[in-house]
Formats: sequence, structure tokens, C-alpha cells
Amino acid sequence: MRRPHDIGGLDGDAIDTAEPPAEAWEKRVRVMRQVLGRKRPPLLMVDELRRAIEDLGADDQSRLTYYECWTAAIANLLLQKGLISVDELGRKMDEVTARWVKDRAQ
Repeated sequence: MRRPHDIGGLDGDAIDTAEPPAEAWEKRVRVMRQVLGRKRPPLLMVDELRRAIEDLGADDQSRLTYYECWTAAIANLLLQKGLISVDELGRKMDEVTARWVKDRAQ
């Protein structure tokens, strides 16, 4: 069974290798992944992140942006490992959403 990233040998379009400028939240996600991987012992390994991204499935991977996939995968891994609870994640998401709405209203 082919997984979403298993595209070897398939026809494809030209690849744009220019990296677009990262938004602030994307930089935070990258740093969060790095910090979680630098703990001793690491809380998150790169191969775990890769697996968790592929576990999102093809539909989510095609719908979400690169860093949205990272965010969903990191959250799933932290939940699976019991490092955060669903309630904690929900409260933090509500807090961030409220802050975002407030910032946009100003």
C-alpha cells in the first residue's frame, strides 16, 4: 500500500524549490519541534513526526499546509504519549483563538 509521501516513480509537476517566507506561527512550530527533540531524553523524534504526519492520511495531508500537518502530528504525538491531555489542548486552543480574535479586532 502506498502512503501519501510514497511518490517515487510517479509522474509529477515541476518542483519549485524556492522557500516562501515563513509566518510567525510557522517559525514557532519549527522551534517547538526542535525543542521537543532536544530534551534528554527527547520527547519527540523526527521519525515519529514523519510517521505521525503520514498517519494523518492523504486527505488531511492534501488539505492542510506543511506546518499545519506538523502541528496536527505534534499534537497527536503529545496526546499519544500522555504528555498533554485533550482538555489541556482544548483549553490552550481556546486561549490562542481568543488572543487571535482580539489581535484582529484592534
